[in-house]
Amino acid sequence: MGPASNEPQRIAGLPVPDPCLSFWQQTTRSHPILHSNQDAPVPAEAEFVIIGSGLSGALTTFELVAAGVPPSDIVIFEAREAASGATSRNAGHVRPDAFRGFQMYEQLHGREQALKVIANEKLVFEKVGEFVREHGVPCDFNPTTTFDVCMTPEFADFNAQSLARYRAAGGDVSHVRFYAGDAAREATRVAGAVAAYEWPAGSVHPARLAQWLLARSLDRGVRLFTHCPATGLAESQTAAAAAGGKRWEVATPRGTTAAAAVVHCTNAFAPHLVPALARFVTPNRAQAHAFVPPPALSATGRLRSTMSLRHSLKHFYSVAQRAADGIVILGAPIANPRASPEAQAARLVPDDSFVSAEVRDDTLAHFAACFPACDPARLRLGEGLLHAWAGIVAMTPDSVPLVGPVPGRDGQWICAGFNGHGMARIFTCAPGVAKLILGGTWEDTGLPECFQMTEERLERAKAGS
Repeated sequence: MGPASNEPQRIAGLPVPDPCLSFWQQTTRSHPILHSNQDAPVPAEAEFVIIGSGLSGALTTFELVAAGVPPSDIVIFEAREAASGATSRNAGHVRPDAFRGFQMYEQLHGREQALKVIANEKLVFEKVGEFVREHGVPCDFNPTTTFDVCMTPEFADFNAQSLARYRAAGGDVSHVRFYAGDAAREATRVAGAVAAYEWPAGSVHPARLAQWLLARSLDRGVRLFTHCPATGLAESQTAAAAAGGKRWEVATPRGTTAAAAVVHCTNAFAPHLVPALARFVTPNRAQAHAFVPPPALSATGRLRSTMSLRHSLKHFYSVAQRAADGIVILGAPIANPRASPEAQAARLVPDDSFVSAEVRDDTLAHFAACFPACDPARLRLGEGLLHAWAGIVAMTPDSVPLVGPVPGRDGQWICAGFNGHGMARIFTCAPGVAKLILGGTWEDTGLPECFQMTEERLERAKAGS
């Protein structure tokens, strides 16, 4: 037998233990909670186990404590360092859908639910701003506007139809501004723009937001165990469990914790412990890039609005220039139909330890085509690509998240499946699941009914309807 390997062990279904670092993680390496309790054994018991320390898990924990749950009753298990999943790997947007997705949601869930889904995203943006201001969270939150930039006549037609259908259904579009032709090109500074729509949105340093939430909970007595994946989950068979009500045993490499309530805040990795989601939640790789801008996009020339450069529903690029330091964050499409078969296949590999050179080069080339000052031939040493990273998002067949009690598993709850739109959904979903855990009704959450995890919803997806 050869020498033992020093390589971290990979376990199928769990986040890889050796991920790349994102720009957000690179700029928060001094945060004291990153490796909390990384070697400590887990407690034998806890009232609440939260699995996942990203924004969903962190905010659910914060809300439970705010509602009166003793912090010492809550334990958080994180497979890697604190907030190391999709929260710390996204493109930094807090970008609600103003109308574009209405047609799809209406087809999938009906008109009433589609209206609620769009309204909920607008509410999330407002709630993030209120929370950051109320608590003074130092997370570079920048309330501004965003552009949906239509790069083709076909997509301009699609967006026009979406807006018309949303308005006709009673949707509020009073906050949406439309630009056509030269006006679109002037407003967005994108030479190839055919049309553009603008509405309120923002950007944020997502890792700092999640880390602030975690740190406040830890200061109050919540326990966070990092580098401690939840590897198994089973109903407790002990006599104590039988006497005190159902309890769940959460297995980890550092021991097992028996809990009265388990909350799955694991997004794309939820199927590992909730097998019923194996065909419902699909991990997808996404990629983002930090770019140092040239003078044309610096100082007073900074891009003050975020944007999505859209050729079609699946062929798009996101752009957000940070007010704090001027760094431009470029998001790559989750499913670019122009990608090679190799890149398309890699998209479905739940591994955020590497980046795709093809996706990187395509994203930078497209950005330079839209903003010629960013052409590599014109950049000085120190300008251009600063960093690229990958993240894993969770896609569901009906395009909305999973919130609420897990069917058939009394005492288990879920807040996951955000379809790459977590920053525009979590600030209502996490408070919602906290209310349900503490005995509230679905009406108390204010969430669209189509977000609720139900057997019927899983069966519809299984049947392909």
